[in-house]
Amino acid sequence: MRMLMNITFPHGEFNAAVKNGTAGRKIRMILEDARPEAVYFTEQHGQRNAVVIINVDDVSKIPAFAEPWFLNFNANVEFRIAMTPADLEKAGLEELGKRWS
Repeated sequence: MRMLMNITFPHGEFNAAVKNGTAGRKIRMILEDARPEAVYFTEQHGQRNAVVIINVDDVSKIPAFAEPWFLNFNANVEFRIAMTPADLEKAGLEELGKRWS
């Protein structure tokens, strides 16, 4: 199942990692392990943020994706299911609309 991970980095922890030169190495290690489909670094609500698209075959694997961010940066991590247009086509929206209208 494709999931969108929204990662928010607290200023203090991330600033410290940038200043001591470990931020890039830590991020690289985490991403090499997670092997995401895509990664985007951005800002949300005035904080550093990353949006990571991953494939989760088993929900028991979610901690393996989240813990590195928690442990290395004290980050907040949110997971959302993500669908492609093809996935949405398989959802049967027309039938659902008829049933629940």
